[in-house]
Amino acid sequence: MQTIVDTPSLRPVDLGVGGMTCASCVGRVERALQRVPGVQSVSVNLATESARVLGQPATDEPPSAWQARLQRAVRDAGYEPRTLEAAQQAQASSLLGLPRDFWPVLLGILLTLPLAGPMVGELLGEHWMLPALWQFVLATPVQFILGARFYRAGWHAIKVGSGNMELLVALGTSAAWGLSTWLWWRAEPGAVVHLYYEASAMIITLVLLGKWLEARAKRQTTEAIRALQALRPEVAHLLPDGQRRESMQDVPVAELLPDDVLLVKAGERFPADGRVLQGQSAVDESMLTGEPMPVAKRVGDSVTGGSLNGDGVLQIQVLAVGTQSVLSRIIALVQDAQVAKPPVQRLVDRVATVFVPVVLLIAIITFFAWWAWQGVALEVAVLHAVAVLVIACPCALGLATPTAIMAGTGVAARHGILIKDAAVLEQAQRVDVVAFDKTGTLTEGRPRLVNLLLAPGVDQQQVLQTAAALQRQSEHPLARAVLDALASYPDAGWMAESVQTVPGHGSHGLVQGSPMWVGSLRWLEQLGVEWGDLSASAQAMQAQGQTVSGLATGTGRIRALALMGFADQPKAHAQQAIADLRTQGYRVCMISGDNRGAAEAMARRLGLRPEAGEVLAEVLPADKAARVAALRAAGQRVLMVGDGINDAPALAAADVSIAMSHAQGGSDVAMHAAGITLMRGDPLLVSGALSIARRTLNKIRQNLFWAFVYNTAGIPLAALGYLSPMVAGAAMALSSVSVVANALWLKRWKPAAQS
Repeated sequence: MQTIVDTPSLRPVDLGVGGMTCASCVGRVERALQRVPGVQSVSVNLATESARVLGQPATDEPPSAWQARLQRAVRDAGYEPRTLEAAQQAQASSLLGLPRDFWPVLLGILLTLPLAGPMVGELLGEHWMLPALWQFVLATPVQFILGARFYRAGWHAIKVGSGNMELLVALGTSAAWGLSTWLWWRAEPGAVVHLYYEASAMIITLVLLGKWLEARAKRQTTEAIRALQALRPEVAHLLPDGQRRESMQDVPVAELLPDDVLLVKAGERFPADGRVLQGQSAVDESMLTGEPMPVAKRVGDSVTGGSLNGDGVLQIQVLAVGTQSVLSRIIALVQDAQVAKPPVQRLVDRVATVFVPVVLLIAIITFFAWWAWQGVALEVAVLHAVAVLVIACPCALGLATPTAIMAGTGVAARHGILIKDAAVLEQAQRVDVVAFDKTGTLTEGRPRLVNLLLAPGVDQQQVLQTAAALQRQSEHPLARAVLDALASYPDAGWMAESVQTVPGHGSHGLVQGSPMWVGSLRWLEQLGVEWGDLSASAQAMQAQGQTVSGLATGTGRIRALALMGFADQPKAHAQQAIADLRTQGYRVCMISGDNRGAAEAMARRLGLRPEAGEVLAEVLPADKAARVAALRAAGQRVLMVGDGINDAPALAAADVSIAMSHAQGGSDVAMHAAGITLMRGDPLLVSGALSIARRTLNKIRQNLFWAFVYNTAGIPLAALGYLSPMVAGAAMALSSVSVVANALWLKRWKPAAQS
């Protein structure tokens, strides 16, 4: 069950963490940060090399000092604290036309190739062995200069009584290099002795190459965030006087204020959220909503910062800037989802805490088993132990979950599906029932007044003016339909006094001095309204699938003046969406506040079966959460889909919830309560959201399976002598690259095609 937790006192802090290489590093950084006073929770992401800290500094400590404590904790744990921006710049920097982080790999390859040459020569029957001095000269810079990072990180791990990938690599390669140096030193002058410098150098070079390929692939998983950030233009065309183009000034977007008037030229991106004041155009919102077709914008329509203007020139009034803009909130949602950990990651974290010490123990046992019990030469026993140390590096374990989450949430965002929390991925996997709110979710949410029946002697225009006066301040779809119907008449400007609104029922007040009531038939019946000849007509309208409201007047004796019948239209792909969900094995139902006749008539148009209990009608907004809770109490795992403020309690009550945005802007409250937000009101995206959640979780499981297979199969093979240290190094590097590459397959995902 989801709950809306208000924790304004907890402050989120995002840190870049350099130097992490495996799941053990993640655990060590988390433990170090959790020891800082005031920290409530920590989530460290190996793929993004970042940490999200949630906590509260002491009242007498400024926030900057608390952040400094967090950075100091990271440094004391043996890692490099840095800003996220600095980390991104470091990844993107280059030197002499090559990525800066590739130069150590290139140098390692150049120094190691001559050492690997003799192995190729043996295959050709040639003896290309270099003199021992040359092997030493080539291997030593690789071991102690290019490999210095492993010694530094390994030493920090030892100081805090922990272990990590670098410690295993440092121990393994040092053993191979030290054994070679010892054999060379003990050899007789002029004797030809087999050395293992090529093993230590090739292991370090392969690990460096693997980490570079891994980093290169990881950058692709953050592509969605970078693409969204690139939507922000640098400059806006400000009209200081709000009108004349001659006064236009180009100002940085960061300096914009609400209510500023901007000019947006054809082909430019909107610099901020706003409302069109002048002009018309077609706007491409595909990067925000996933909707490929341009959306027509006219005076009064809203526009979103980052969307692309078409061939028209528009003047807009700024409504939101900075972190309050839709684009900023989308980026924040995607970043939060990529930082968070799903519950499946807990298993990995528990394994990582004991993995390295266990591997060290296995390596020691391997050495003594071969040397003391099998009686092999010392160098052979050392090489088998080295192979165990190298093959066991838990890099892939640390990358398995975050890379899949980043790729999955990134591609989902590109198609207009925002996943708020990684835990939603697992919860969505277990859903049995998909419950839809009706209005605005399965239907257009723009009902029209299609039928108006009057009591004898009542004027039609006066009825509309009275109903409009009572509902002029309401945002209810039926109230808007009345106002739309009144637009064809001269507006008399009637205003209601002492208006009181009863949520889910209607409104009452004084219009032209007379007490008036407008609302649902059920509410008016509870008030004792006398329907007269309209009673039979109401039932007939409901049987036709219309939503019926009444207008009445009076105090002690309230009599009906009119019946108003409203009809909504199903969304274009609603029927297909329901059919797709049912085909995938989900039970589907609709929750509506309409009378049963109207709700069941719409349900049949959508392909739902009222006789099978797939329609919950006459449900007040306050009771939607109770209906969802009842489904859960019956043993069903419920996904709730809604779009309005009154859906927020039901969204929070469900196991998984989806908030659907729409042309009128959607509801921030619903988006806050929901685990998944759809940036456009297409019901087909519901099955798309469930699909990408399933696929992402499957990728996590596949990655964890292969990561464990590499280690559980590789360690025994190395201990039994079937893997040389060089093959073990290549396999370890391959495991990390393969896990990231497998996650990147998610980038090819697309929602089901609309037929």
